[in-house]
Amino acid sequence: MSSPLPPADAEAALRLRGIALYSLAMLLFAGTDACAKYAGQFVPVMEVVWVRFLVQVVLAVLVFQPWRAIALYKTRRPVLQFMRGMFLAGSTIFNFLAIHQLQLDQTMSIGFSAPFITAALAGPLLGEWAGPRRWAAILVGFAGVLIITMPGFGTLKPAIFLSVAAACSNAFYILSTRLLTRTDSSAGLVLYSALIPMLVLAPISVPAMAVPPTWLIGLCMFLTGALAFTGHWCLVQAHRQTAVPVLAPFMYTGLIWMILLGYLVFDDVPEPRTLVGASIIIASGLYLLYRERVREPERQQPVDVLDG
Repeated sequence: MSSPLPPADAEAALRLRGIALYSLAMLLFAGTDACAKYAGQFVPVMEVVWVRFLVQVVLAVLVFQPWRAIALYKTRRPVLQFMRGMFLAGSTIFNFLAIHQLQLDQTMSIGFSAPFITAALAGPLLGEWAGPRRWAAILVGFAGVLIITMPGFGTLKPAIFLSVAAACSNAFYILSTRLLTRTDSSAGLVLYSALIPMLVLAPISVPAMAVPPTWLIGLCMFLTGALAFTGHWCLVQAHRQTAVPVLAPFMYTGLIWMILLGYLVFDDVPEPRTLVGASIIIASGLYLLYRERVREPERQQPVDVLDG
């Protein structure tokens, strides 16, 4: 029988486990977008979106078995819960439409602007006001987004605005999640985030559905929901292992996976301006995380982000 680890070693082991789970979540989210991009070439994008939420709901019900603890799924703020689900629906729709026309690394890089939008809006909406240094980091981060999107650096693709809209929707999804964590359970948040979009989008998506032409396309549609659900499970487990400031920088490993999948699956080579803009966004994001660590090193608040 092995002896227990010393406290410092046990903490280090938990930290490494949390980092591994978080990095795995980023890989799963990148896989979600890659599957959605591939399937969206052969079936309507709204069908891919709806199936993604349908699969997530089915898996969530099978795993969580909500009938065993109904009280966990009672929401005290139904309107905000509904709005949160619609913000996630908007983020997913805009993102899936964008990746249908853009490279995966472009959509991921622009998606990194969501934390900056969140930081800017957290003051008036949550009372978490950003100081001068944070605002400087926010502005620098937006400069990185402009480098990726500005027509002066190449041909401006209208789909870029879809990716920006996805980032904005994701920012409001994050803010509403922060508000709801004060009153609602994590299990309820995970289930409702997929159930609400599935029900609302059904009248639009189901009538226009087409049979996937091959089993591979059908598998990709299923994987959009399965990978997203598993990614969020890894995300929650990672936050249980260690603190947000330790995990958050590893969000940017998602860009590595996006570049690799884009190249291997779609023969996409990242443009230099995308890499430059992404580097600026990542540097600004890391500075924001550093300021968070300085102010509240022990704060832990699991928030779902980068949902595809």
